[in-house]
Amino acid sequence: MTEDAVGPGLPQDLPAASALGAFLHEPPPGTPAEVVEALTLMAGDPADPLPPRLFFESVEQAPVAISVTDAKANILYANAAFEALTGYDRAEVLGKNESILSSNATPESIYQQLWRTIQRKRPWTGTLINRRKGGADYLAELTISPVLDAAGRIRYFLGMHRDVTREHELTVALRQQKTRIETVLDAAPVVVVLLEADGRIILDNQEYKKLLGDLRGREPLALLRAALREQAGFDPLERAAAGQGFRDIEISLEVPGSIGPRWFACSGTAVNESDSSPSGFFIRGDAGDQRLLLLANDITARRREIERAHLENLRARLAEQQLAQGMREALTAASFQLQVPLNMIRAASSMFKDGSGNPALFADMLGQITRAGETALATLHAALPPEVPEPGVNVNINELLRHVLALETDNLLAAGVVVDWQPALVLPELSGHKNELRSLFKHLIDNALQALHEGGGSQRALRLATRALDDAVEVIVEDNGPGIPAELRIKVFEPFHIGWRNRRGRAGMGLALAQEIVNRHDGSIEIDTDYRDGCRVRVTLGNVPPH
Repeated sequence: MTEDAVGPGLPQDLPAASALGAFLHEPPPGTPAEVVEALTLMAGDPADPLPPRLFFESVEQAPVAISVTDAKANILYANAAFEALTGYDRAEVLGKNESILSSNATPESIYQQLWRTIQRKRPWTGTLINRRKGGADYLAELTISPVLDAAGRIRYFLGMHRDVTREHELTVALRQQKTRIETVLDAAPVVVVLLEADGRIILDNQEYKKLLGDLRGREPLALLRAALREQAGFDPLERAAAGQGFRDIEISLEVPGSIGPRWFACSGTAVNESDSSPSGFFIRGDAGDQRLLLLANDITARRREIERAHLENLRARLAEQQLAQGMREALTAASFQLQVPLNMIRAASSMFKDGSGNPALFADMLGQITRAGETALATLHAALPPEVPEPGVNVNINELLRHVLALETDNLLAAGVVVDWQPALVLPELSGHKNELRSLFKHLIDNALQALHEGGGSQRALRLATRALDDAVEVIVEDNGPGIPAELRIKVFEPFHIGWRNRRGRAGMGLALAQEIVNRHDGSIEIDTDYRDGCRVRVTLGNVPPH
């Protein structure tokens, strides 16, 4: 400002407010009274805690770009923040239309909506793409409010805007990062699910959804948790709540329609997410919500390769076991058969010794026969293969039954038998002897195959099912053969009882040995008397550890 504009005798560097005060204190001669009144109104009373000048200075020094236009959007005022943001000096924009800041990148419909709103005397808030003096675009978060006169007519528009380009870039970057993570998760060949502390699912991926479809709508999470509890002995959410994780815990799930179970290697990581509530704004560290990131890698193919090799080994071991068992059955039968004539010889020998018989020589001969028979009997007993005690381990009955079915596949196919396999989806393990239990199931399946063969029916069906009881596991072996007459349902478990028409190669020890194995596992075996369409054998096996 020039000296004349400021007033005579006033220094040029005097602040505007002080200069105005000095001017009003001693107006130059000839100053119109209306001017003095207007300036006094603008400057206000220095004793007033909120003088009118304060409002002007507040707008001028505000960190938000502020402009005032007339009713046609021609700029009448712009503050310092407006200059800094747009790159325009006030002198360059005063009298210009606000459209000087417009960019062609903003859709016309946005401007139409803006004008419709403010012409209705309502404020409008939105985002526009503005252009700086140098030609660079920026995102402006804009609020325009109409200023009305005493008659309610629009006289001015108050505009406030700030640069939100950086916030937009961060939002887009966050959205892109989220998309990348979701893409990676969905492409990952691993089941991924993020859980709340109460078990609710926050996030899952495509593999989880595929597993949901394979399970025919049953929630995979519920089955995975149940399998970890039953097979690994812990609940994953309880681990996460304690801030603990786990790694590569192998579990199996029974999936409808699958050949055998699906195996998964499960890993879990406790995740602590920041508290998103307003009260948690200043809190850092582990003050948020505890969550569980659960991964389940399908290792079914690898497990089946291992099982295939294991089955080959089992096939050889079972062949040896069957050979030894056949020898035991044959020798036991021979011993039993020799016992009868040997008893008769003992009786005859005793009779002659008592004087009932005649020649003493014959008595001596009978004595020699008796001794030779006893020697033969001792030799037969000595020829019996010794039973090697098998250590007790935790046993999955579903797994053992599948092994035996795999070993019997050729026989089942050759006999034209349709197998209905209905395992329990989750079955507790029990303490038992694997080889003995395999022999038990093989006896029962062989028995059912023989029944189907002698029944001669064209539709041959074998059903195997398992289920968990309170403290035991039940196995059902069911065939649609001729069944067992009521009077023989107990006798069939007696040693050397043979009820088949074709007795060749059979010693009648199969069900007797099966009952011995069941007894050693604190269980029971019985023929279901209520089943009329063949034979149903119910086997209950105890030794299930308490939960």
